[in-house]
This record gives sequence, C-alpha cells and structure tokens, in this order.
Amino acid sequence: MTNMMNFVFNNPTKLLFGVGKLGELHNEDLPGKKALLLLSAGQSVHKNGSYDKTVEELKLAGVEYVEFAKIMENPLMEVVEEGGAFAKENGCDFIVALGGGAVLDSSVAVATMATNPGRLWDYVHGGTGKGQPIPNKPLPIVTIATSSGTGSEMNEWGVICNEQEHEKIGFGNPKLLKPVIAVVDPTYMTTVPPKYTAYQGFDALFHNTEVMMSTSLNIMSEALALSAIENIAKYLPRAVKDGNDLEARERVAYGSTMAGITMQLTSTTAQHSMEHAMSAYHRNLQHGAGLIIISYEFAKFFIDKHACDDRFIKMAKAMGVENADTPYAFLDALKKLQEDCGVADLKMSEYGFDKSECMTLAVNARETMGGLYAANPCEVTDEDIAGIFERSYK
Repeated sequence: MTNMMNFVFNNPTKLLFGVGKLGELHNEDLPGKKALLLLSAGQSVHKNGSYDKTVEELKLAGVEYVEFAKIMENPLMEVVEEGGAFAKENGCDFIVALGGGAVLDSSVAVATMATNPGRLWDYVHGGTGKGQPIPNKPLPIVTIATSSGTGSEMNEWGVICNEQEHEKIGFGNPKLLKPVIAVVDPTYMTTVPPKYTAYQGFDALFHNTEVMMSTSLNIMSEALALSAIENIAKYLPRAVKDGNDLEARERVAYGSTMAGITMQLTSTTAQHSMEHAMSAYHRNLQHGAGLIIISYEFAKFFIDKHACDDRFIKMAKAMGVENADTPYAFLDALKKLQEDCGVADLKMSEYGFDKSECMTLAVNARETMGGLYAANPCEVTDEDIAGIFERSYK
C-alpha cells in the first residue's frame, strides 16, 4: 500500500451541482460558438425536459448547435468515429454531451476523433489498441449529466466497445480531455426508471468501494469515497422506490459525481475490468447490472484473504452498520442494499452467459483492462478471476 498522505489532484472542470443549475449554463464562459450536441438514440432527454432546457441555454449564450443523436448503451467505436466526423464536417468547435453515462463516456472519443486522423483504436491502450499519442488537441467538452452512475461528467475517461474484437476499453487522456464545465442537475433525473436507477446507482457505489480497496488510496480519496458510499447506501433505495424523491436523487447524484473525482485520485480495481469483459461479449448487459452480479464474490475474495480488513469495516460503517467490527459486515451491508433496491436476484444466465465462458472472460479482462489489476489489494491470477465469475454464476 502507498503512503496515504501522497496524492496528486488536478481537475480544472467547473462543476455546477444542484437543483436548478442547468438554468445557469448560459452565464458561463462556454468554450466555443458552435456546439455538437451529443445525445443518445433514445428519447429520455426529451422526456425529462433537459433537451429543451439545454437548447434554451445555448441560445441565450449565443451558441449555434447541430445534433448527433446516435449514442447507444455500451457505445461502439464506429459510432463515436461517425460523431467525430460529423462535428468536423459541421465546423463545431466544442462538444455538449447531454445524457447518461454512455453519452458522457462517448464525448471524449467524439472530441478526439473530431480533430484527429485514423481510427479511435489507434489511440487506445490495451487489447488490440495501438496506443499511439493523440497528435491534435481534441475539442473542448461541456457535460450535462441526466443520470447518476459513471461520474464521467467530471473526468477525462470513457469506455468504448470494439465489437469485432470483443473489447470494451477505457479511453481518455488526463492532459487533453477533462471537461471544461460539468452540470449535474437532479431536476432532470426523476424520470430514470427504477431498474436503471438501481443499476446506475450501484455503478457509482462500486467506483467508490473499489477506490477504497485500491492500493493507491489516499487521505483525500478515502474521505470523498466514504462520504459518497454513505449517501448512496442511504438514499439509493429511496430513489429506486420513488423517482420523484428529489432529495434522494440529489444525494445519489452527489455520490456519483464524487466518484468522478475519487477515480482521478485513486484507481478502481479489476472489478471494472471483469465487467467490461462481460459486456464486451454480451452487449445486452447493462454495466451496473454486471457489476452487481459479480460484486459479492469479488469483495469476498479479498475479505477472505484479509487484504484490507480495516477498509471494509469503514465501508460497512458508512453503509449503516454502526457496530461493524469485521470485514464480513460489508458483505452483509452490500447484500441488504441489493435486496432493498430489488437487484439481488440478477442472473448471468438471463443475459446469455454460459458457465464455460468464465476463463475466456478472465483472460479478456486482463488483456483489455489489465492496468486496473495493479490497484487490487493483493495478487489476483486469471484462475482467481475465473473462480469469481464461476461463484457469481447463476
């Protein structure tokens, strides 16, 4: 483990957080005069009102815009490349990413491909990516989050799929791709359905729990992660039960956005590598759902090895187990939270997985996102990872 007092933090993103903050966007110093308004292929931003409000804010700011509304769950390389080409063809000088995690994730790739030659995988590290340096500065990015999950509104990373190679890999650049402005306004999160509220909320939770397990945890990331864990654990069941509970939405959004910061201070672990492998092979699997499925056995692996007992006890206490005195209390708290949110019975088999895939997934996880393995609190082999998949299977 590293020295808890050592850390580097550099985030120039201006965060507008809270109810009503989207209405202040026109007052900000936007980074251009013609935006690519990046959207999903669905209708959620029209249903929740964020589209109309964003367009109003851009007009008040004197900004022109064109729309690219083709982003899907587990976004594809070819689509973000098309978005980059569209931005270039239309003379856009910045990106406004409006939507949930897939849109926010895609923005860094679209911004890069709008100003650079070749294919996205030329600049991706891991798997079959060529790992080349990005020659030209990407377009600036403004993010407007309409869900609470990835925390991508606050950082320079996004996860993109290369379907042909069965690869789902994080792409980003700390020096070039941090958003200029991030808006997190829970007003526009109330229409997220209960199931997706739970999936996204657990994604945010696991960002923070993985930070707590990480070898690079420090005094700042620990404080933020525990605060985020406490808020998500307390308020996510309420948000799932009643999507219009604005207090609950705001607290979960806080936990998600803080994860976007903790992940800049401290790396997540192989739990995310594992899930990326899962949804690379089964694109119908929602990211948060995959994380939920493997979360219990992933944490138990390290608890059984007593890799970081004190941290699991701290997390259990943050999740409401006040008298926690053993790391196994974290597993009890995790199981209860999943039950309270109605996601305790998710099955890999329902998404088309077969138990025979476990080693294939384990190998893929290390080959594509092996960098996260250095953050694991103890050594983990491919056989260990396959075993976690096998014990999680039902």
